[in-house]
Amino acid sequence: MMGNAGLNIYTKWNGLIRSALEEDGVWSDWTTLGLPDPNKKVEAVILAKQGLVAAGLDIAAQTFLYLSGGDKIDFAPKVKDGERVGPEEVIAVMQAEAWVILAGERTALNFLQRLSGIATLTKEFVDRIAGSKARIVDTRKTTPCMRSIEKYAVRCGGGLNHRFGLNDGCLVKDNHIRLAGGITRAVDAIRKRIPHLLKIEVEAENLEQVQECLDLEIQAILLDNMPTTVMAQAVKMIKGRMMVEASGRINLDNVADVASTGVDLISVGALTHSAKAVDISLELQ
Repeated sequence: MMGNAGLNIYTKWNGLIRSALEEDGVWSDWTTLGLPDPNKKVEAVILAKQGLVAAGLDIAAQTFLYLSGGDKIDFAPKVKDGERVGPEEVIAVMQAEAWVILAGERTALNFLQRLSGIATLTKEFVDRIAGSKARIVDTRKTTPCMRSIEKYAVRCGGGLNHRFGLNDGCLVKDNHIRLAGGITRAVDAIRKRIPHLLKIEVEAENLEQVQECLDLEIQAILLDNMPTTVMAQAVKMIKGRMMVEASGRINLDNVADVASTGVDLISVGALTHSAKAVDISLELQ
């Protein structure tokens, strides 16, 4: 089993974990604390109730560890993040004081169900475009304060991460273009002010804008809400001169068609803003 040697109470997630536990009132769990022996050492299993791709085992374990104050926890994952798990398959086994397990159960499962849901949906998208050169990427449409772990879950599902924040790169979108008075004016102004190693990507909505982007020698172009027939024409125009990303109203039904146009990346906001939490339970033994 993974004992305290495998878990560190000091992690980058402590603030998030603490806020989640405080939200649930775990230090005043009158139901559990009112039982005859809440300090009794017990064992519990975490079970998948459906097929899924696991993600978030470490933060689930850290949740129990934080609640315990850093001791008396044994947490043994039976699968790894990124692995497929079948219905009724054991995800992890743990031993701790009863109050730690019962008070921390909902918070830990919330993390695990949410992140595994993202990984599972991402894997579905990845599987739909198997055999193409395209890769599935996420967006910044994440739950506030959970971006790093939600983007981690996307990687567990086989996807890639787009920008983590506005400071990672320049993505010139429609509102930037309107504010500047056109694509060329926006790019020229931005290029004068940014660090020389920062890349510029521009959103294009039609073939005329694609041509304008080609004349500007930017590093990437985002084909936004284009029909796949127009998208294929744009890819032919670009001829590999820059990275090509497709975005806008992409779902499981049309993602294979989008990949067939020859784009390099397909960004899907639904990976994080619409993923359904998967069914996972915790049961005392």
